[in-house]
Amino acid sequence: MGLSFRPEHLRRYLELGRLMLKYGRSDLVQQSGLADVLAGDTDAPPADPQQTATAEQLAADLERLGPTFIKLGQLASTRADLVPPAYVEALSRLQDNVEPFPYEQVEQIVTSELGVRLSKAFQAFDPVPLAAASLGQVHRATLRTGAEVVVKVQRPGIRGRIAEDMDALSELAEFFDRHTEAGRRYQAGEVLGEFRKTLLAELDYRREADNLTRLKENLQGFYRILVPAPVPDYTTSRVLTMERVRGRKITDLSPLARLELDGEALAEEIFRAYLQQILVDGFFHADPHPGNVLITDDRRLALIDVGMVGRVAPELQEQLLKLLLAVSEGHGREASEMALRIGRRLDGHDEAGFVRRVSELVTGLQGATAESIQVGRIVMEMSRGAGENGILLPPELTTLGKTLLALDQVGRTLDAAFDPNASIRRNAGEILQQRMRKQASPARLFANLLEMNELVQQLPGRVNKVFDILAANELRVRVDALDETRLIAGLQKIANRITLGLILAALILGAAMLMRVETRFRIFGYPGVAMLLFLTAVVFGLFLAFTILVTDEKRKPK
Repeated sequence: MGLSFRPEHLRRYLELGRLMLKYGRSDLVQQSGLADVLAGDTDAPPADPQQTATAEQLAADLERLGPTFIKLGQLASTRADLVPPAYVEALSRLQDNVEPFPYEQVEQIVTSELGVRLSKAFQAFDPVPLAAASLGQVHRATLRTGAEVVVKVQRPGIRGRIAEDMDALSELAEFFDRHTEAGRRYQAGEVLGEFRKTLLAELDYRREADNLTRLKENLQGFYRILVPAPVPDYTTSRVLTMERVRGRKITDLSPLARLELDGEALAEEIFRAYLQQILVDGFFHADPHPGNVLITDDRRLALIDVGMVGRVAPELQEQLLKLLLAVSEGHGREASEMALRIGRRLDGHDEAGFVRRVSELVTGLQGATAESIQVGRIVMEMSRGAGENGILLPPELTTLGKTLLALDQVGRTLDAAFDPNASIRRNAGEILQQRMRKQASPARLFANLLEMNELVQQLPGRVNKVFDILAANELRVRVDALDETRLIAGLQKIANRITLGLILAALILGAAMLMRVETRFRIFGYPGVAMLLFLTAVVFGLFLAFTILVTDEKRKPK
C-alpha cells in the first residue's frame, strides 16, 4: 500500500524521499511508494544504499528544508536512544539563521497585532533586526515610558507553512506505524503528535511570555541569574515584547574578560538553578546552550529564548533525583535499576545487557578528572543504551540529558575546572529539603485533610460491617493451623488499633476545623489549640507506627 499523494504535499514527499535515499534508507522509500516518483527526478541524488553522508550534511539539509524540519532535527537530537552520537551532536547545533523579512512587513504585523500604529506604541523602533530566524526576528525598541525593550515579531505566513509540513509528516508517520516494525516499536505517530503540540506552542508568543513570567518567579532566589520580564500590554500571539538585557554571549567573551568574572560562583549558581527547575519546580528552560546565556553588564547570567521548555511530573522528579545521585556517585547498578523503574520494556528487550552497559558507563566515572566528566553525556549514553537493548525511557530523561549536556558546556565556559557531579552531590540535600517543603504546602496539607475526612466518614460504616460479621459468627479466616489464643489476641490488637485510628482521625479533623479559629495562643504561627491537637495526633501516630514495625511478628516464608 503506497501513500495517497496530495498535490500540496507532493513537493515535501519528494524532498523527504531524497533524504531517505541520500542517507541510506532506500528501503523506506520503496515501501512508501516514492521510488517510482523519484526515479524520474533528475535532481535526486544517486539511490545508492551504501552512500555515506555526514551528520553535518544532514543538519545542512534540514536547515534547507525550513523551520519545521529544523525543529524536527532539534527534537531528534533529544532521542539519543534512536540517533547515533555524531548525529545527536550535529542536530543539537542546528541553527535557523535566515535572511530577515522587510521592515514594512514588521510594521504591518506589529500594527495589526497591537491595534495601534507603531509610532504611537513606541518612542523608537530600530528597523534593523538584532537577529533573524525562521520563525521570527528581534528588533530593539523604546517604549513611550522610556523603557528599553526588544520586540520579537513572527515571520509572515509561517503558521500556514508549518501546518502543511505537519500534515505531510503526519501522513508519513501514520504509514510507518502501519507498515514498518520501527514505527510500531517507537510509535512514530505519537512522537510526532507531541512534536506538533510543542511547535504550535512555540508559535504562540503568549506562551513564551508566560514561560518568562513563571521562570522569573521560580528563580527569584538566585541573585546572579536574570530572566527578562515580558511586557503584557505589548504581547500577542505573534508579537512578544520583553525588557532588554544588555550583555554578551558567554562564548563571545575574551580570555581576559573571563578573568574579571567569578566563573566558579556563576557556574555553580546556574547548575543549582537548573537542578531546582527540574527536580523541584518541574518546569525548566530546556535550551540553555551557550548562545542562550548572556553575561550582563553587571556580571550576572541572563537566560533568553525560553520558547522551548520542559516539564517533569512530580512522581518522576524523585526518580530522576535518585538517578542523578547514583550517576554522580558512580553507582552503576543502582543507576540502571532506577532507569528500568521509570522505563518501559519492549518485546525482546535485553535487561541484563542494559544493566551491564550502564554499570560500565557509570563506573567508568570513578577516578576520572573533573574536566572529562560530562553528566549530561552520561545520561544521553544511558538513553542510547536503553534503545539498543529494547527499553524505552521517558522522553523527559533524554530532554534532561540534553539540558545537562548544554549546562556542562556553559559551566566549563565559565569555569574550566567545573565538576557537575560534585555540584549534584553538594546540592542534593538542599533539593530534598525544597521538595519536602513543597510537599508540606498548605494546599497539600488540606488535600490530605480532605482525604482523611473521607476516611473518617466511611470508616464507621466499614467497622460496623466488620463487627456485624463478628457478631453473627460469619467471619472466615484461612489459616494453616488454628491457634485460638493467638487468633483472639490478634483480633483484639486489630480492634485496639482501629479504635486508636478513629481517635487520631478525630484529633486531626478537629485540628483542621480549629485552624480557622483565631486565638492569641499560637504555636509556630498557627492557632495553639489546633496545633496541640495536631501534635498529639502526630505523637500517637508515630507511636502506633513504631508499635506496628517493632512488635508485630514478621511473616515467615513457607
